Amino acid sequence: MVQPLTSLLLALWSGAMNNKRKSGILMHPTSLPGPYGMGEIGVDACAFIDRLADMNQTLWQVLPLGPTGYGDSPYQVHSSFACNNLLICFRGLIADGLLDEDELTDFPEFPADRVVYGDVIPARKAVLAGVAMTFEKRATPAIRSEFEAYCQKHAGWLDDYALYQALKEHFDLAPWYRWPNALRDRDSEALNQARHSFSGEIQSIRVQQYLFDRQWTALRAYAAERGIQLIGDIPIFVAHDSADVWARPDLFFMDEQGQPTVVAGVPPDYFSADGQLWGNPLYNWEVHKEDNYAWWIKRLQRSLALVDILRIDHFRGFEAYWAVPYGDETAANGQWQSGPDHHFFESILGQMGDLPIIAEDLGLITEGVDRLRDDFDLPGMRVMHFSFGENEQPRFTPAGFPENNVVYTGTHDNDTTVGWFHAKPGGQENRSLEELEALRRRVLAATGTEGREIHWELMALAFKSAPHIAIAPLQDLLGLGSEARMNIPGTTQGNWQWRMKWPQLNEEIVHKTLKITKDSQRNGVT
Repeated sequence: MVQPLTSLLLALWSGAMNNKRKSGILMHPTSLPGPYGMGEIGVDACAFIDRLADMNQTLWQVLPLGPTGYGDSPYQVHSSFACNNLLICFRGLIADGLLDEDELTDFPEFPADRVVYGDVIPARKAVLAGVAMTFEKRATPAIRSEFEAYCQKHAGWLDDYALYQALKEHFDLAPWYRWPNALRDRDSEALNQARHSFSGEIQSIRVQQYLFDRQWTALRAYAAERGIQLIGDIPIFVAHDSADVWARPDLFFMDEQGQPTVVAGVPPDYFSADGQLWGNPLYNWEVHKEDNYAWWIKRLQRSLALVDILRIDHFRGFEAYWAVPYGDETAANGQWQSGPDHHFFESILGQMGDLPIIAEDLGLITEGVDRLRDDFDLPGMRVMHFSFGENEQPRFTPAGFPENNVVYTGTHDNDTTVGWFHAKPGGQENRSLEELEALRRRVLAATGTEGREIHWELMALAFKSAPHIAIAPLQDLLGLGSEARMNIPGTTQGNWQWRMKWPQLNEEIVHKTLKITKDSQRNGVT
C-alpha cells in the first residue's frame, strides 16, 4: 500500500458498517408475495420490512437489481446502472394516479409460489408500457418535474441504456454485436437516426427507470425509518450483451467485431474438471487506470445510491482473474492474470471517501486476496454449509470465524439448509452416502443437537458466532427444502423462481427468530 489507511478505514466503518453485532435476512424482491406474478418493491416490500423489524433484524440483503436477460439471472444484466423495471409496484402506480385499477382486471392469474418468467414478463411489460405511454397525461406537475430532473441527473448512463433497449427490442432481442455494423460500432449518424426513429420507445424506457427509482427511494426511506439497512450486490464482471460494453467497448478486451478476445471464468477444481466458463468480457485495467477508474467510480456511486452496504461478487478478481481465450468450450485453458489490486481501492477511497463493501471471498483464495481484503479492512464471508469439511482449518469453522466477516447459513447459490442437510447421495456436490453421513455427524456435533430442526439449529450457531454480521436466507427461517432453492450454479433453467407466501412467515417463526437474535446479542441497535 502507498500509505497506512487504518485511521481512515476505521472512520468509514463507524457508519454503515460498524462493529455492533447485527443480523438480517436474504431475500430478493422477486420472491415477495403479491398479486401480479412476481414480487414488487411497494406494498409487500414495506410489509416485509415491518416483519424484519418485528424480528429485530436490521439488515435486508437483496441480489443485484439490474434488468435481467436470458435465464432471468440478476447476475447477468443488461446494465450495471439501470434497474429492473419489472419490479415496479402496480399498486404504487395506482396510488400515484399513473394507472387505473380497472386496467388490471384482465391481468392473468399466476402461481403464488413461483415466478413463471416466460408468461409474467410479457404481461407486466404490457402494463408498464401502457403506463409510460400515458405518463405525460396522467402525471402530476410535481412528478413530471421530478422525472425531468431524474433524466438530467442520470443522462450519463440513461441515454445509452434507453437507446440500447429500444434497439434490442427492434432487433427481436438480438445482442448488440449482431446489430447492423453502423449501430454495433456506434456510428454517430446511425445513432442520431435511431434516437429520432425510436424516440417514443426511448422515452418509455426512461419513464420506467424513473418510476423504479421513485419507488425504490421511497422503500429505502421506509426501511431507514424502521431501522433497516439494505445490503445490495454487484457482480465484478458485466454481461457481454449489455449497454455497458456496447457504450464503452474500450474498457474491455474486445475485437473490432464486438467480440471479446478473452472471457471470465474459474479454473478446474474439485467440483468441476473443466472449471466454470462464465463468458463475461474482461476489463482492460490499463485503460481504466488512465482516468482513475472513472467508470467504476460511477458504478459504485450509482449502486451506493440504492443501498447502504454493497457486496462485491467474486472479489478475488481484483487481485487476479482467470482469463479464458474466447471461443473455448471450457475454462480449462485459461490463465491467471493480475488485477488492479491495491491501486484500485486506494483510488476508490481517495475519490469516494467511503467504502461500505463486503468482499465475497469464497472459493480458491490466495494469500494475495487475503492481503488485499485485510489491508483495506473489508469484511469477507463465511458460509455455514462450507464449514464442516473433515480437515477444515479452524478459521473456516464456526468456532473460529473472524469478527470482521459476514456469516451466512447459505447463499442464493446454496441449497436451503434443510435440503443441504438431508441431501441424497450424488446431487450438486456429488457426495457419497458415507460422506453425507460423516458431514451430518460433524454438523450435529457442532450444534450440539439431534438435527430435528436443523434450520433453526444451524442458524443459532451462525448467529452466535463471532462475525459482526449474520445473514440467513428467508427459506432457512421457513424450514423449506430443496424445492425452494433459488439457484443451481451452472444451470440456466428453473432458477430465481421461488416466492414466499405471507402465511409462511407466521408468528411462531417471528418469535423463534427474535429469540435467536436476542440470545446471540444481535439486538438490532444500529
